[in-house]
Amino acid sequence: MKRRKFLGSGVAFATLIGGQSVLAQDEAIPDYGLPEAYLPREVRIKNDFSPYEIHVDPAQFALYWTLPKNKAIRYTVGIGRPGLYEAGEFYVGAKKSWPSWTPTPEMIERSPQSYARYADGMPGGIANPLGSRALYLFQPGRGDTFLRVHGTNDAKTIAQRVSNGCARLVNDQVIDLYNRVPLQTRVFLYPADLPSEG
Repeated sequence: MKRRKFLGSGVAFATLIGGQSVLAQDEAIPDYGLPEAYLPREVRIKNDFSPYEIHVDPAQFALYWTLPKNKAIRYTVGIGRPGLYEAGEFYVGAKKSWPSWTPTPEMIERSPQSYARYADGMPGGIANPLGSRALYLFQPGRGDTFLRVHGTNDAKTIAQRVSNGCARLVNDQVIDLYNRVPLQTRVFLYPADLPSEG
C-alpha cells in the first residue's frame, strides 16, 4: 500500500480534538505545551481506507486513526531512528496501561551505558520509556515484534527520529488513542524513506 493513496487533502478538515479534555480526572500527567500543529485533529482522507485502522506516515511524523466517512484523527508522533524503524503491516496483540519496560538484548548491545541497568526491567510510571499506555504490535507467525505505539513524557522527541523503532505520542495523546483502539486492530507502518508529498 502506497502512502500516496492514503494522504488525500492533508489537514483540510481541522477540528481540534486534543488537550487535557482527553484525560481521565485521576491521571497525573502534565501539560506538554506542544505547538498547536502537533495537537490531534480530525482530517479528511482518501476513501479507500477501512475505518478503525492505524496508519503511520514517518515522512510527516503522523499517525492516523481512520474513521468512517473518509475521516481520520491525525496525531503527531516520534518514530524510530534510521536503521531501527521497521515498516510493515501489524496488528495490536496486547494493550497495557502504565506498562513496565525491559530493553531488548539488541538495545543493550547497542547502548549498554543507557540500557544495561534496566536489563531486569523498569516498573510502569511517568518516567517509564513506554509512558502511560502502550499498544503492542504483533505479526502472524511472528508474534510480538517488540515494536510499540506508546507514550512518552519527553515532548521534545515528538516529530523526531529518536526511538528504538517504536512510534511515540505524548502521554495524554496516547491515552486518547489507546481508548479508541481495540485489540486486533490493523496497523500499517509505511517506509521511512519516502519523499514528503506536501
